[in-house]
Amino acid sequence: MRKIILSFAACLALAAYGQKPVQDTRAMDTFIDQLMGKMTLDEKIGQLNLSGGGVPGILSGSEGADETIRRGWLGATGGSELETFRKLQEIAVKESRLGIPLLFGLDVIHGYHTIFPIPLALSCSWDTTLIEQSARIAAIEASSNGVTWTYSPMVDIARDARWGRIAEGSGEDPWWGGKIAAAMVRGYQGDDLTKENTILSCLNTVDMSRIKMFNEYFPPYKAAVEAGCATVMSSFNLVEAIPATGNRWLLTDLLRDQWGFNGFVVSDYNSIGEMTNHGLGDTQTVSALALHAGLDMDMMTNGYITTLKKSLEEGRVSQADIDQACRRVLEAKYKLGLFEDPYRYLDADRAKKNTFTDEHMNTARHIAGKSIVLLKNDKGLLPLRKTGTIAVVGPLADKKVELFGTWCGIDTAKSASVVQAVKEMVGNKARVIFAKGCNLTNEPMLAKASGLKVDPVENTRLVKEAVEQVKDADRIIAVMGEPNNWSGEACSRADISLPESQKELLRALLETGKPVVLVLANGRPLTLEWEDSQFSAIVEAWHGGSAAARGLVDVLFGDVNPSGKLTTTFPRSVGQIPLYYNAKKTGRPMNPDDHFTSKYLDITNDPLYPFGYGLSYTTFSYGDLQLDKTSVQGENGVLTASVQVTNTGKLEGEEVVQLYIGDPAASISRPMKELKNFQKISLKPGESRKVSFTITPEDLKFYNSALEYIWEPGLFNIYVGTNSRDVKSAQVTWNK
Repeated sequence: MRKIILSFAACLALAAYGQKPVQDTRAMDTFIDQLMGKMTLDEKIGQLNLSGGGVPGILSGSEGADETIRRGWLGATGGSELETFRKLQEIAVKESRLGIPLLFGLDVIHGYHTIFPIPLALSCSWDTTLIEQSARIAAIEASSNGVTWTYSPMVDIARDARWGRIAEGSGEDPWWGGKIAAAMVRGYQGDDLTKENTILSCLNTVDMSRIKMFNEYFPPYKAAVEAGCATVMSSFNLVEAIPATGNRWLLTDLLRDQWGFNGFVVSDYNSIGEMTNHGLGDTQTVSALALHAGLDMDMMTNGYITTLKKSLEEGRVSQADIDQACRRVLEAKYKLGLFEDPYRYLDADRAKKNTFTDEHMNTARHIAGKSIVLLKNDKGLLPLRKTGTIAVVGPLADKKVELFGTWCGIDTAKSASVVQAVKEMVGNKARVIFAKGCNLTNEPMLAKASGLKVDPVENTRLVKEAVEQVKDADRIIAVMGEPNNWSGEACSRADISLPESQKELLRALLETGKPVVLVLANGRPLTLEWEDSQFSAIVEAWHGGSAAARGLVDVLFGDVNPSGKLTTTFPRSVGQIPLYYNAKKTGRPMNPDDHFTSKYLDITNDPLYPFGYGLSYTTFSYGDLQLDKTSVQGENGVLTASVQVTNTGKLEGEEVVQLYIGDPAASISRPMKELKNFQKISLKPGESRKVSFTITPEDLKFYNSALEYIWEPGLFNIYVGTNSRDVKSAQVTWNK
């Protein structure tokens, strides 16, 4: 649940109710007015308390937790067991004075029981329909098992591949991040929160200027709010030296007054308590600060339940502050239909019917294949033939759990390892052999943090055994990368290259002279300059969830033609980080002939693989970019940009045609280019299609130094291409 996010100032974790508004808000208001009229102060504060047990110093242990509910001192709790949820709900409804039902929250990040690819991988599908479908299935399964609220989506813009939680976001682009955020909210919440298969979604944010926040980090959050996200989570970081959890400008002035958010705000795990570590006061002081800022529910600090009553007596908070927060929580429960039927999410028969179904697993397999990015295929080694002898080698080749990814429940009953999936794919048409080949790492600190042992002698032995075992192979699939506990919360890495133990194996495999396909299973971009120079075929498979291996072999053997595109830049070296496509120009742009310009002495400035990059088993060519005019006038002006795209290969394939716009002269320094739209098209061999984009002043807008959302007249660069680097360009003048 802890979300320390490099985004706008605090993390807004929006837990959404359904998009369909309550039909009669007067009925809801009347109901809640009457209910609150019966509530004591302790019961109102209790609705603001999210914890996993009792109240420190008053009630403890499992019996204390039950008693906390009986007294009406708990508004929400977490967990994943249906029977436990039902027991707690029965206590709340039948044994508490007013029978107010509980909310049950859980981190359903990329699936509940059926696990989909990590969010970073999902974003590489460039398909909001599939992304929404993954969230819809997660909501169906979670809601069938008692969960009413997920702390997802995490919509932070991540531009540092070292950060462990880059796996949980949608990459480096604000526009695409906003589209994904909205799709996830729609998937979780559906069109009517009162339906039993919908759940509340929750949005999740380093200290930076407001203009940077508004232009680069806020767009996905705002998009999620506009999509109807019902709850927001505050993060641990500072915003203008004030922790997000106690920042009134963020939680009230911006979120509610400017963006119109009307749900409730929950703290991240103990983020109220961590304000004390930031130096803002004791528990009572920071709890009052948080409530006044607009934070409605306290997760795990127990600050509200233990101090707000005293703060009210001392005049640190008002009765209106408490009532307002209580009302927001009760409204969420009303909109979920919990007052009408507290057990609507607690049906064991529905759980059995809707969870981990074959249909859901087939969808997970399809999405896993669509999320894979082909990084290199120079000699046409892929797709593989289902003949001869195929060696599957590597420390992740026979693993299942390690392919699921961070932040998820794991059930491998219906999953396969890559070795198993390859055998299923080829049947009796080919022979499949396996060799572990090496350890994941022999680096002491990384190994210790991962629960692995360091044994260089064993690694050398494993490499030799693998070379011997693959001597009769026609082709080798080398499955390398990171296990699932190398990315995610508290899993940052200073070195994001493949560990030396894995490279030792790769060098030995290359020396055999046999064709090798390098498959990467990982939760972040890696530095792969050596690998790119040595291997003719490289596949970025990410951590693909329950169906990771089968989705992968669909791609390796050509049942699925890869169409994924990167949503985060792959640097050549960790020294380039942060590296992202939509950076601003420097005062001294790189000039190889001028020593005093922005460049490195030992490597080029450009990335290994740029944003938007990804290959197919076929090839595509782009004609020149055509604009229907070179000058456009006014707010109502419209520009059409078109390009002819042709499938020049021998297979049918999908291509993501990307539109970028650059604003080279503005009142503030602007990114060199920004993604503004894309179209995913399918073309048969030899087929051509004219792809057109409609551009309006809305696509030119940005927040200026006064934080006004405007567009300015002038010259604009229009780019269309297969990725952010390889584009066709043209210019247009747009006047007021």
